[in-house]
Amino acid sequence: METFDRLESQVRSYIRAFPTVFLRSLGAKLWDRQGREYIDFFSGAGTLNYGHNNPRFKKSLIEYLQGDGIVHSLDMATEAKERFLEKLEEVVFRPRGLEYRVQFTGPTGTNAVEAALKAARKATGRRQVLFFCNGFHGMTLGALAVTGNALNRAGAGVSLQDALPLPFDGELGPDVDTLDYLEAQLENPGRGYELPAAAILETVQAEGGVKVARVPWLQRLERLLKRHGILLIVDDIQVGCGRTGDFFSFEQAGLSPDFVCLSKSLSGFGLPMSIVLIKPDLDSWRPGEHSGTFRGNNLAFVTASEALTYWQDDNLTKAVDRNSRTMRRRLLELAQRSLPAAAEVRGRGMIMGLDVGDPALVFRVCREAFQRGLIIESAGPSGEVLKLLPPLTIDSHELESGLSRIEECFDAAAMQESSSATAPAQGLG
Repeated sequence: METFDRLESQVRSYIRAFPTVFLRSLGAKLWDRQGREYIDFFSGAGTLNYGHNNPRFKKSLIEYLQGDGIVHSLDMATEAKERFLEKLEEVVFRPRGLEYRVQFTGPTGTNAVEAALKAARKATGRRQVLFFCNGFHGMTLGALAVTGNALNRAGAGVSLQDALPLPFDGELGPDVDTLDYLEAQLENPGRGYELPAAAILETVQAEGGVKVARVPWLQRLERLLKRHGILLIVDDIQVGCGRTGDFFSFEQAGLSPDFVCLSKSLSGFGLPMSIVLIKPDLDSWRPGEHSGTFRGNNLAFVTASEALTYWQDDNLTKAVDRNSRTMRRRLLELAQRSLPAAAEVRGRGMIMGLDVGDPALVFRVCREAFQRGLIIESAGPSGEVLKLLPPLTIDSHELESGLSRIEECFDAAAMQESSSATAPAQGLG
């Protein structure tokens, strides 16, 4: 690791949690330079829903490169982009009765969020945007203004403006509908601010601790926003593209967002690609008004088109449902057997969280997991949630093996805590 310590910025993060040099990957597994094998319950923070080096995607990509296909094109027309757009319309839009224009933004998810925020403000002529506490939408200034994490916000170095925080579903306890507060504010002429342009949310707050908004809450939110002419932006960057079982995370609630942000697993292969879906009547951009050199990643268009073939039938959705039941069952058994009564299992599809209320314990579990050949991370405002993001295509044996390793890690972490509590003090005499 000497090269990275010597030359890479202190800002590096995941390398500290997983201190090895990875060499290759396939499906749900990675191997490091020493040949050690790891099961991946991280999936590139939700970027590799279809696994590492998916053979179908790799074949299409190699054929495209060998045929001297266009790689970089800004926003010019290419066959790769045309095929992706047509496939998206055929496989995603039409079966769901959706009508959207597709904006190709710069390749990061935060750029898609920036574009959606700008488009919503442009369409309404208003500035304020509602966001929900503990949500995460990106690290650039506009996206950061609607992100709740205090550490991330502190890194801005400037004031973050024109954003109003609201409590997410369940934030004030199970008996409080947090939308009562929003409704009272919006209908009060003395609220002290103009009507917002938009509200942005994740239907499942991933980085925020795998917090799942209930369907009635989501539906009420949409009705409330429409009544006041406030646009709805759904950030489906981490929990879209099948992570919750449906292609979009909002399908279960029957929502019709004005804007949808997609990235991460959209390309299916880990290649950078982001888009914003815009309802046609809100597509008021002038040519070049939101631009970027790398909004034409044709290699990503190739693999994204191939990834969409998974959505030509419901086989993947059924597999996600089966795996989801397995994950929830095993986590509930672990919680009931080995964890405090307050421990909570939550999630939808194949994003699951185990909230133990103890960041130190989750840290020890993640460290133990790495030692046992499992890549997994924490989530939540203080890192108190163990977050599970295995590839949607993981086979049942690998899934069960990873879940068993989690159980072993909690046992080992508990033993470490017990040993440290009973060990004699050192260096005091």
